[in-house]
Amino acid sequence: MNPPEITIWEEAQPLLLADAHFGPLARRVGPVRVIERTDPPFMYLARSIVYQQLAGAAAATIHGRFVAALKGDVSPEKVLRVRETTLRKAGLSGAKLRAIRDLARKIRDGELRVDDLDSQSNEEIVRRLTAVWGIGTWTAQMYLMFRLHRPDVWPCGDLGVRAGYGRLHGLAAAPSEKEIAPLGAPYEPWRSAAAWYCWRALEE
Repeated sequence: MNPPEITIWEEAQPLLLADAHFGPLARRVGPVRVIERTDPPFMYLARSIVYQQLAGAAAATIHGRFVAALKGDVSPEKVLRVRETTLRKAGLSGAKLRAIRDLARKIRDGELRVDDLDSQSNEEIVRRLTAVWGIGTWTAQMYLMFRLHRPDVWPCGDLGVRAGYGRLHGLAAAPSEKEIAPLGAPYEPWRSAAAWYCWRALEE
């Protein structure tokens, strides 16, 4: 059974509905809806690593095999006990296996604290998570947006956000990562919602 969808960032609607560029799309699509995920931090982040740069169906298959290889115990301790060859047979690439094991090792050894992430600032969470090999700023920002539902994240490195912003604003080309950084300012403190609508713009 798939996790349910929930509506978040409803307070962003007046700002975005009143915007000449986002308003028409926001009216057609409705408020922001996301899959509700309450996985513990390690489980969520391991899943994020598996899904990096893979299409949804392929990623879901590999993730299912990964969970099965761990017999459902997706924990740092179990990941570090299971043989690497077993996890590779589940379909993990060498890079993804390295990232998941580095995450597990850092949590187990106390180098990375994840039990209090929900009480930390966005900047602190990005700082902590990007200390793990294979977790970059984008993955950390997706954790902020879709696990913690932080409302003011502006993932400038996301090509979909940049392309969607360009489409909504009638630009000839998508803005670069550097160019789009200040362009989110009008949508503070609801830039996460604006980013979500940028992705939706590409689906139309």
